[in-house]
Amino acid sequence: MIIILEPHITKESKEFHGLMEYLKRFPHLQIKVMEHQGVTRSLIEVHLIGEDYMVSQEEIENLPGVEKAIKVTAKYRLIGRHGALSDFGFEYQGLQFNQESFHIFAGQCAVDTYENAEAIFRALKENGLCCARMGAYKPRTSPYDFQGHGKACLPWLFELAGKYGIKVIAMEVLSPHHIEEIKEALEAAGNPCGVILQIGTRNAQNFELLKAVGRQNEFPVLYKRGYGLALEESLNAAEYIASEGNTKIIFCLRGVRTHLGDPHRNLVDFAHVPVVKRLTRLPVCIDPSHPIGSKVADPDGIKDIYHVTAQGIISGANMVLVEFHPQPEKALCDGPQSLPLSELPLYVEYIHQVRECYLKLKKLVKEKS
Repeated sequence: MIIILEPHITKESKEFHGLMEYLKRFPHLQIKVMEHQGVTRSLIEVHLIGEDYMVSQEEIENLPGVEKAIKVTAKYRLIGRHGALSDFGFEYQGLQFNQESFHIFAGQCAVDTYENAEAIFRALKENGLCCARMGAYKPRTSPYDFQGHGKACLPWLFELAGKYGIKVIAMEVLSPHHIEEIKEALEAAGNPCGVILQIGTRNAQNFELLKAVGRQNEFPVLYKRGYGLALEESLNAAEYIASEGNTKIIFCLRGVRTHLGDPHRNLVDFAHVPVVKRLTRLPVCIDPSHPIGSKVADPDGIKDIYHVTAQGIISGANMVLVEFHPQPEKALCDGPQSLPLSELPLYVEYIHQVRECYLKLKKLVKEKS
């Protein structure tokens, strides 16, 4: 059961203490108190974990300070919508992240040179974008492939972000100590930007890493669906993050591994955007670069990456994570799927038009329903 308290209730309120006193009669239950700072309101939820059939929902709802009580059957009790809970979202670096917001994170999956990073940040600024994907740590299938510069590139990367007004960088972490390296480098640079910690598809069920990013609340988390995981398995993995206290999570779809997706690198799973939004309270991101894996174009002249980006946005995606490079043919990582930086203005305009179409269709359905 999830008990939602009224907006004015805090942990110091007598109503909160009264509820805690009432719950002492159920010693077999684990009680977890979650505080959320949402977009429109602050929220305290009290989660009763265990066999709660003896707890009267009606009695709970009649207690002072209780807004509602919800019986929960889904395993992902913290991130789940449960049919009644609303999207709480979060704010970070002055930006809103929720199921209504929309952001574009463009850049390199693994930063290679100072010059290329600067060129990307400059292009983002020129095109009105303030978010980037710029990886320092990159897992590779072969141990001999470029695996990123690690913490060595963080000082100049953050310096450049500040120079070009980049507010947030999405950056993959592979180990708990990477979190501390990023934190230390940000502080040393004077905190010129924010970082969203990305959990890549290879670490989708690295439970110790999931717990580590969940235990800290300084950085939001972008969780990528595992390429070989069922959707429920990935949602339960995201629940690991929330269960440690950090509910500032964005769920990312990036294609799933199956030969049925050939000739694409992975099978595009963006039809799950509305499913994730219906089952959870999380903003949903799409990564069109990884499932396509190339820059091939259709007879209509539109590249497959553009087409699948549109599929995700028209399905209600709240964020696009896409790869660009000044010279893709010279990229040390993911060159075949990286769009040339010269194409950024076109891609951004394409995205904005698709997003506008989605909002018009959403309004149409609402008016006609």
